[in-house]
Amino acid sequence: MMGASVLDLSPGAGVVLDEVEWLVERQEPHLGRVHLVRADGERQRASFRFLANHPRCRPSSRTAAEGANRARQPASWSDVRPEKRPLMEQRFAHLMEVNCGFRSGDPFRPEPGEPHPEYDPDRTTLTERRAAKAAELSALRPEEAKLLLGVAHVGVRTLERWERRRRKYGIVGCADHRWLRASGGHPSVSEEVREAIFAVRAETQHHRSRVSARTREIMIRRYVRETFENEDEDGDESAKIEVPSYHTLLRVWKEWFGPGGARQKYERSAELPTKNGHVLVTRPGQVVALDTTILPVMVRENVFGDPVTVHLTLALDVYTHSICAFRLTLVSDSSVDVAMVLRDVMLPLPMREEWGEDMEWPYPGLPAAMVSEFAGYEVAGLPFFTPETVTSDHGSVYRNHHLVDVQEVMGCRILPARVLRPQDKSAVERVFGSIRSLVFEKLAGYTGVDVSDRGADPEGDAVLTLAEMEHFIATWVVKVWQNRRLGEFAPSWDPGGDHSPNTLFAASFAQEGFDLDIPSPETYYRFLPEHHVKRIHRRGVKVKGLWYDAALLHQPDMNSARGGRYKQHWVIHREPRDRRVVYFQDPDTHEWHELRWTGLPPEGEMPAFGDARVEELLTRVREAGLKPRSDSELVPKLLEMLGAVDPVAKWPSQLTKSQRTQHAREITQAQAAAADRPQQPPKPNKPPRLAALGAPGAEPPWRERAREATESLDAHRRRRRETAKPAQQQPSVPAPLGSNRRGRNLFVIADDDDGSDEPDPQLTEET
Repeated sequence: MMGASVLDLSPGAGVVLDEVEWLVERQEPHLGRVHLVRADGERQRASFRFLANHPRCRPSSRTAAEGANRARQPASWSDVRPEKRPLMEQRFAHLMEVNCGFRSGDPFRPEPGEPHPEYDPDRTTLTERRAAKAAELSALRPEEAKLLLGVAHVGVRTLERWERRRRKYGIVGCADHRWLRASGGHPSVSEEVREAIFAVRAETQHHRSRVSARTREIMIRRYVRETFENEDEDGDESAKIEVPSYHTLLRVWKEWFGPGGARQKYERSAELPTKNGHVLVTRPGQVVALDTTILPVMVRENVFGDPVTVHLTLALDVYTHSICAFRLTLVSDSSVDVAMVLRDVMLPLPMREEWGEDMEWPYPGLPAAMVSEFAGYEVAGLPFFTPETVTSDHGSVYRNHHLVDVQEVMGCRILPARVLRPQDKSAVERVFGSIRSLVFEKLAGYTGVDVSDRGADPEGDAVLTLAEMEHFIATWVVKVWQNRRLGEFAPSWDPGGDHSPNTLFAASFAQEGFDLDIPSPETYYRFLPEHHVKRIHRRGVKVKGLWYDAALLHQPDMNSARGGRYKQHWVIHREPRDRRVVYFQDPDTHEWHELRWTGLPPEGEMPAFGDARVEELLTRVREAGLKPRSDSELVPKLLEMLGAVDPVAKWPSQLTKSQRTQHAREITQAQAAAADRPQQPPKPNKPPRLAALGAPGAEPPWRERAREATESLDAHRRRRRETAKPAQQQPSVPAPLGSNRRGRNLFVIADDDDGSDEPDPQLTEET
């Protein structure tokens, strides 16, 4: 609250009451009240007591008594020019010596000989000390006094004036008001010129393309001439309006509208209205930013070894700047890849064989053994939590229905960045730049920021495979990034502290605790795209052009009890990266079951294929005019596209670069889907594979894929031959003519089938 002594209630003074400015019209001291008037003419009476104790009453800066601060923000240390700051400090030191006897103002830090006898507060009064200081400064020559204090003569009245201003404004009050004089503005800019400037501003910002300052000057002069310098009714030309020079207009434009370095589309987008204000992030997991960028390092894919460009998707916790999860995808990412990134944010990261004890769970307050017991494996030092809000840009991979459904399953909110406003997710953009400068620039195969900065042959310099790059980034994130000092991204409650993402996450334990909520493995199925099937056919269920079936679907009384929009529909979850199976949840036991594609062989393996291959297959079948009766008839066409018609030994040499990349993407996606899928024990009739990918003696992935395609095609052709031509029976010797008649006696009574001794009445009657 403001006291009555702070308010200036003299006639003509301004008072701001509830954010409304009033002017004091007159006083009535004998009644203890004033009369206030507003700009629109409304009047109001108020008492001194009411104004002095009102929490939202303050003096107006437009009518303040201090001319230097009228209609201005209060002056600060940065407003004083650097060459004037030593003079201000000298004045402050002399005032401190007058007040307490010490120039530093601190009795515990005295200078030699302090306090001097004439400035000792225990022996002299304040008036005596001021007189002594005035005598000391008057002994200086005017040139010396002006050089040290900025004025030629200092008297007692000057010291009192400096002291009053120091008590009110601090050390800045010791500065001369002429040093902080308000800008006189631009008198040459009249009201007509001002209107022309704003009209040109509106025209060039919202409608026209970007123009130069010279063009804006010409437009301003044209506006003034055509609007205000027209001839009047008597035919006399009006007085010519002076338009400032080009440099004055340029300086005024920069003062009013800024330097104007932004693009036109960003200028227009800044004027768009916003629905909500800024989000204040105060805890981990409150906001998780998602973004995807091209990895600026060429890597070699794990199938053919060709140098390829991959995409890096990051999930960043905005509060702690922790890289909670990331994914590397060939060609481009899809919605299911982003969904699995969100799933990785909720799951603890397992330790790897090469990682040491320094990379294990480091956060105090929650033992690593407890986390490992809940997770089922040793946990690395990377935060995991359920995000409350997910923010991203407006890319198609982030705003599709599948990802929206995934975020609703997680229970988090969607907060997309505003259109053409990259600052809404500037944190993740800065992280991309930091990783580029800290890591990627030091790797072979670095491609630079753009094509102009690219080396002679980054494809040939690529040495790391996709799996090795993923392992390298994961190791760097856990070991380096999570323990790296944040610097300017330190929290607001300790801006000068030495903090890292790990220490901030650990500090949140002490403030709000930690919710040890690890999602079940079945979350994988719920994050897959949903398909609603109305009924189960004899052939099974049809999902995106292919039929899937299992014995579970043909149980009696299989009726869906779902309600709502998809009433009495079945929900089937599709894995876009591996279309060989879909997933169905049993409504009774809530267990998840695989529905195999009806074109798969009953035994053996078939190469994995995704959505893109299925669309290509159905397009070829439709263009050829084929109408298959079952999906088993699609198998030859599919295996032909997978490369089974080419010799295995010459397969890589006969494929183009795009075809090899497509095959590598399918294999990589199938491996990622198998890694994301909940681990199931191997089947008894199928021993586990002991040879790991890339291990010595292991079969190359492309050769294994071609061999599986060839074996699947041979097995399919063999089954079709067996179905079309059943096994032939051994021919029997024809019987002689009449043997059938001679071989039976017409008078022999046939035996009864039921074993009874009673003769047939019909045969007895005939006999």
